[in-house]
Amino acid sequence: MSGFVRDTGPVFLPPIASISDVPAQLVQAQPFLVETAGENTKQDESTQSLQLTAAQLFQLADSARDAGDYVTAETAYRALAGNPDIELRSEARFRLAMMLADQMKRTRDAAVELRRILDEKPDAARVRLELARMDAMMGRLGAAEREMRAAQASGQLPADVERAVRFYAAALAAAKPLGGSLELALAPDSNINRATRADTLGTVIGDFTLSDDAKAKSGLGLAARAQGYLRLPLGARSRLLARLSGSGDFYRSGQFDDYALAVQFGPEFQSGADRITFSGGPSWRWYGQAAFSQGWGGTAVFQHPLGKRSQLRAEAAVSRLDNLRNDLQDSTIYAGTFGIDRAFSARFGGGMQLRASRTSARDAGWSDWTGGTSAYLFRELGRTTVVVDGGYSHLEADERLFLYPKKRVDDRFSLGLSATFRALQWKGIAPFLRLRVERNTSTVGIFDFDRRAAELGLTSAF
Repeated sequence: MSGFVRDTGPVFLPPIASISDVPAQLVQAQPFLVETAGENTKQDESTQSLQLTAAQLFQLADSARDAGDYVTAETAYRALAGNPDIELRSEARFRLAMMLADQMKRTRDAAVELRRILDEKPDAARVRLELARMDAMMGRLGAAEREMRAAQASGQLPADVERAVRFYAAALAAAKPLGGSLELALAPDSNINRATRADTLGTVIGDFTLSDDAKAKSGLGLAARAQGYLRLPLGARSRLLARLSGSGDFYRSGQFDDYALAVQFGPEFQSGADRITFSGGPSWRWYGQAAFSQGWGGTAVFQHPLGKRSQLRAEAAVSRLDNLRNDLQDSTIYAGTFGIDRAFSARFGGGMQLRASRTSARDAGWSDWTGGTSAYLFRELGRTTVVVDGGYSHLEADERLFLYPKKRVDDRFSLGLSATFRALQWKGIAPFLRLRVERNTSTVGIFDFDRRAAELGLTSAF
């Protein structure tokens, strides 16, 4: 990114408009940078201002940075970041980002500046690699790996950049030891209880008329998701990862409130470019403001790069669930997923996943086999990230439930569209919009439903 700064005329520095605002040692060291208004303009003799060329302002900013005066340096870099020349403002943002990250320990602010460069110059591989480093420092390993794949998808990389890729790939193990994320959103939903819209329900003893509470309800809720994590080193290529996560949908009446909490902890190992994670812990779920279920489970995750642009992820999980409202639904669940993510270019990528699960419940009517697939595509459009995803799953129960004439067989389809608007972000907090459509067809009427939902909110990582 360096080496393309050139003189394109004077640049003004509004926040430090008077000579007295500039550190004296910098003015003394670089007297040629300062021109007083009284020497060559018709301005009032009592008025003094800094008028610097772009190259001079870069030199002033760099000198302030090296002298430890980060306030002056940040002011100068941000002034240059407003230059109409894309190369100049990109260089300014890059130097600012490096100072924010390495000298000022403001990693999230540095990531914001790097993302702004990539919004205008998506093929800037060095910038994308530094963004990957910021993501890793914030504990966002998945995002870091995506940025590295995008960097390698941008084209033929110079040898020094290829070495940087290998360096950052190995450095992901030294991720930020403590962090988290938070999302809050307004969530209108056409079917908050995922219930049928039918008026009657067919059973072995005839049709039952459903009450209003048993049918689909629409509502406006508050959706919240939060996660915190802690990484502790165990060895040169291993660490202990502990994670606390929670999610909830809250409505005015509380009848359909749905929230969950989970704790997971276990070791994470790095072997070459591969990463293996083992974790386990308890989970709890509440529905309608009352306890619904509790359980304990464990997972094993294996991640392996497939060339420069792709990554394979395989996961196996087992959990034991205690349904506190229906003992017949107490179950052991075995699940496996297999997915591939790929960067097609620096701004375009996607992936797909296959999954299967077995639910072995106390009652065979609640036991089932489920299989499914999903896929997604993302595209960077200026300073907006757009994601389209779709999925299909098929569920088949072992036996019919005693009340219904047929055993349960479901086919579920889903389609989603989301956008994150980085142009509107403030201090690392960005607005997002998500739209989702679901349709579940079932041989048992109570499980047959459709749903349209949206989320409009804010997201932040820290």
